[in-house]
Formats: sequence, structure tokens, C-alpha cells
Amino acid sequence: MALTRERKATEVAQVAALLNDSGAVYLTDYMGLTVEQINQLRGRFHESGVRYRVVKNTLLRIALEEIGGFDALYEHLRGPSAVALSSDPSAPARAIKRFKAETGATLPALKVAFVDGSVYAGDQLDVLSSLKSREELIGDIVGLLLSPMSNIVGAVQAPGATLAAILETLQEEAKP
Repeated sequence: MALTRERKATEVAQVAALLNDSGAVYLTDYMGLTVEQINQLRGRFHESGVRYRVVKNTLLRIALEEIGGFDALYEHLRGPSAVALSSDPSAPARAIKRFKAETGATLPALKVAFVDGSVYAGDQLDVLSSLKSREELIGDIVGLLLSPMSNIVGAVQAPGATLAAILETLQEEAKP
């Protein structure tokens, strides 16, 4: 079914809004997946908080141009494409890997990923799946900041505890 001009404009606006809300854009090739597999894949993406949709390359390109800064993706807009969008940079990669492991499928194939201004080739799915989310990074930083404090508290308390243990031992030895 041919899209009307209004439907195309609506689609571009929707994709542009999703692009604005996402720090990670994954282009995938889904051709060869059965309807059942695509539904399973959509379920994995939904569980991970990833928006996944099939978009015509020309409409996706228009949306990318409206937002700006996605020039590196244009050359990959060939053939059937589906786009996975997420604020968590590794969520789409983890969902794809989990789907492939559970089903034994070789698809979807990652064409390219654009994460916070960096471009990742299709063969870097393992690298992408190991990226930490913003929340994980904040947790690591807080942990690093708190660890010196706990070391200091432990060091201050240790001599007192050691002294108390020595006095207790001496007291027990002094008892007849």
C-alpha cells in the first residue's frame, strides 16, 4: 500500500521524535526472519525498553536529516532496514544477542549502530552488549567515591578493635 504524503509526514515526525529521545540508534537487517521470530524479537526489545520498528529508508533518512548529526548512518540505508532505538546504549545489543542465543537464529544482522556520537560496525555486537548504561556508570562512580571513605573508617576503627582484642587477651592470661 502506497503511503500518502500525510502518512509519510506523520511517520517522519514519529521517527524523529524517537530519535530525539534515544542515545542509541541501531540499524538492523531483519529479512529472512519469520513472522513468529519477528514477534519474539519485538518482545525481547520491549522487555529491554527498546523501540523497534521497520521504517522505509527514505523516510528514516529524512528524519535523520531533520535531527542532524547522523551522517555516518546514511551509507547503511540500503536494503530492508529496521531501527532499534534506546536511551540505554547496550540494551538493543543485549536483546539481539539474547534473541539469537534463545532461537539459534543468525538474524537480525546488525548493519551499524550509532551510540552517543560513535559509530559501531555490524561486527561489534559483543562490544556494544558490554557497554554500561548511564545508571550502571553512575553506580560505579558512586562506589568508587564511597570506597575510600569506607577504607578510612575501617582504618580508624581497626586499631581500636586490635587494642581491645589485645587487652582482652592479656586480661584472660592474667586470670589464674
